Amino acid sequence: MSARTGSSHQLRLALTAVRMGPALMLLIIVLVLSLLSPVFLSGRNLGNIGLETSVVALLALGQLLVIITAGIDLSVGSLIALSSVLGALWVRDLELVEGWLVIPSMMLGGALAGAVSGTLFVKGKLPHPFLATLAMMMIARGAALLISGGQPITGMPESVRLVGTYRLFGVPLAVIVVLVLAVLVHLLLTRITWGQWIYAVGASKEGARRVGVPVDRVLISVYVMSGFFAGTAAIVVSGQTNSAYPTAGNLLELSSIAAVIIGGASFFGGRGTVFGALVGALILGVIQNGLNLLNVNPSWQYVALGVVVILAVELDVVRSRLETRLRSVQVEEKLERKEAQE
Repeated sequence: MSARTGSSHQLRLALTAVRMGPALMLLIIVLVLSLLSPVFLSGRNLGNIGLETSVVALLALGQLLVIITAGIDLSVGSLIALSSVLGALWVRDLELVEGWLVIPSMMLGGALAGAVSGTLFVKGKLPHPFLATLAMMMIARGAALLISGGQPITGMPESVRLVGTYRLFGVPLAVIVVLVLAVLVHLLLTRITWGQWIYAVGASKEGARRVGVPVDRVLISVYVMSGFFAGTAAIVVSGQTNSAYPTAGNLLELSSIAAVIIGGASFFGGRGTVFGALVGALILGVIQNGLNLLNVNPSWQYVALGVVVILAVELDVVRSRLETRLRSVQVEEKLERKEAQE
């Protein structure tokens, strides 16, 4: 084995270790918290972690699609509030006591708001989706406050309450919903042409256009999906509280972005996985749950989460450098083999 071949092998091992960084980080955090708190690994607490994480996980699934295209969606937290309020109004004002229309209406409300954000960004020729989704964040929050009069609306239908609170053999129904949707998103990204287009747009919009990818439609679609997942998260939140709060979802857009980045996606687009996004959401949920069990001041929770985000970003920087170095070594190996053959 030549020195260059050995270097390539070492780079591959290092790159594999870095790519496993989020999963290893989650494992270490779980081990530490299980040693510090005897309650942490109890079945009930694990169920609580799943339930608490489900909302951020749902948002992260939608945010992942947006970030893969090198975008960002700041509106998802506010869309939880707006979708919740709209769903509650179906019950209160239209007396849909059975609630069978409430769940799809909340999903549809989020998806329509996402369509507005995506269309505003693409057709409005805005320089970055930050502006479009920031505007939608303000509009959705304001609309939720205006429609509700700034007060919570109590009394959600049984179907919504079931999603938020029901447990099947100890597993929260919300967790099952997350897993089912995660599998669907994974299949979309890995088995469907649409998913390949999303990665292509994130890697290079101009390059994607040259090979015939409908870039504008792809970009609008990911914001529609992000809004859809925000509407779905609103169902879980409303079900947990049996209410619609116009202040619900505050700052959850930041948690969803953090989860996706911690899970290994890149702000520059073209990279990210469903598994990574779920791991990122679990890291946030596990840290918050563990620190609550240890009676740590809530202010320190933000500090801990900030440190995790920094570590994740640094891992991304290291990964990028290793990938660049590995490509360089592989090119040099090919040149050496070519010279040896000649």
